[in-house]
Amino acid sequence: MGQQFTNAEGGQAEIDVAELQEWYKKFVVECPSGTLFMHEFKRFFGVQDNREAAEYIENMFRAFDKNGDNTIDFLEYVAALNLVLRGKLEHKLKWTFKVYDKDGNGCIDKPELLEIVESIYELKKVCRSEVEERTPLLTPEEVVNRIFQLVDENGDAVS
Repeated sequence: MGQQFTNAEGGQAEIDVAELQEWYKKFVVECPSGTLFMHEFKRFFGVQDNREAAEYIENMFRAFDKNGDNTIDFLEYVAALNLVLRGKLEHKLKWTFKVYDKDGNGCIDKPELLEIVESIYELKKVCRSEVEERTPLLTPEEVVNRIFQLVDENGDAVS
């Protein structure tokens, strides 16, 4: 009797009433007002003090905020959970692209890609071993330039 959703394998996965009620209980505990605001979203992920992570979370928030009202309501919350838990790979990739396309122009340009690569480098610093630290790496700018050499067919610096 639940709502039908498509799962990652392309089949149908049913969200039953009990599961939906459980999601609602969790949502109301976290968001007693019935809406999730940006500062609450950041607090949930614990990124208030980290600028790079905060920017990523802000982009994620905007991608989940389907109606653009700067809040996430329960329906947007359910849609986000469904995407993460049951969504097709194609839908997840489209959503990820939307997160990184900060200006919303439908393209990833060099500054947006540079920001992504710099974030990855920051994450790698935390996980890198001493041996890896001695291995020379390309700079984020060099990585971005190489990527654009491979994918920017018309040379407009936009992919």
